[in-house]
Amino acid sequence: MDGLSPLHAQLRAPRVHLADFTPAVLRFQDGQRASGQLQVLSVNGGLLSLPDPIDQGSQVKLMFLMHTGAVLGAAEMLSPLTGKQQPFRFISLPVDDRQRLGAAIQSSLNQKIANEEAAEQKWMEKLRAASSREHRPRNRFFKFGVGAVALGLLCLGCAFYLLQVHALK
Repeated sequence: MDGLSPLHAQLRAPRVHLADFTPAVLRFQDGQRASGQLQVLSVNGGLLSLPDPIDQGSQVKLMFLMHTGAVLGAAEMLSPLTGKQQPFRFISLPVDDRQRLGAAIQSSLNQKIANEEAAEQKWMEKLRAASSREHRPRNRFFKFGVGAVALGLLCLGCAFYLLQVHALK
């Protein structure tokens, strides 16, 4: 197993928030097992959702399945955040598992970037379509119709005025 250096563990690695249900199995040193769900993951550790918190400092074997394959590593449980959420840090991770984990994280980050770019592109297309509608030349008949209605209202107003003036005399 590849031990993680303290310097490496202090570096802030990219994290992914897992949208899909990702079950995890923890095996304790006495052979007991517990299950949970991964919520956040990085190459240095992550956040588990557990039925009950595990003692801070407990060392476990942690196994979970990503789309790049199974990952099995040794982890230390950190102080629980809530009654159900508890972070952990990897204390050793074989090279192959680290590569699978890194590839899964990178793939998730790439997918997130692609989704954001697609959403931005869609928004830009909507904006362009709305902009082109605003500057579209108006139909000549529409302009003629508006002018005719305005002229008719003006003539009607003048006639009404003349009738009022004539009625006063």
